[in-house]
Amino acid sequence: MELNYPIVDEVTSGFFIPTKFTLVAGSAEGKTKLTAFDKALLSAGVGNMNLLKVSSILPPGVDYQPKALVQPGAPLLIAYSFVISDQIGGLISAAVAVGISFKEEYGVIMEFSGACSKEEAERVALEMVKEAFEARNMPLNEILVKGIDHKVERIGCVFAGVPLWS
Repeated sequence: MELNYPIVDEVTSGFFIPTKFTLVAGSAEGKTKLTAFDKALLSAGVGNMNLLKVSSILPPGVDYQPKALVQPGAPLLIAYSFVISDQIGGLISAAVAVGISFKEEYGVIMEFSGACSKEEAERVALEMVKEAFEARNMPLNEILVKGIDHKVERIGCVFAGVPLWS
């Protein structure tokens, strides 16, 4: 299947087009909501980058990597979801799912977070990917899912994301 997308590069668009992606998830407790969030980012492996939130399209031709290898302080495009809670004993979760059609075609990323189990969050993210592909009339060949849950002790945070980089 040959696609005829216009060529977009960093010169014409002002942005680079990512060539790599991964799925990350982390959880943590903090003394404040902000420090809980920061520690969850560290737990997920993206706490030392400057995160730039993007919407939910995986560029064509990107390659999956097991870990985001980006220098500290660098800007990192990422689709993500998180939840912070101070409800002691509560269960919180976050999940991401990536739907892949063909390597030459773009994919779709969906994120979910809420007061539920990891399994429920992953199920919801997976269902959203399926619906997104149906809406686009695209074949769905593969789905990658990653989630996490956390029982709140004081102030807890869960984070799940899909970093995109070159």
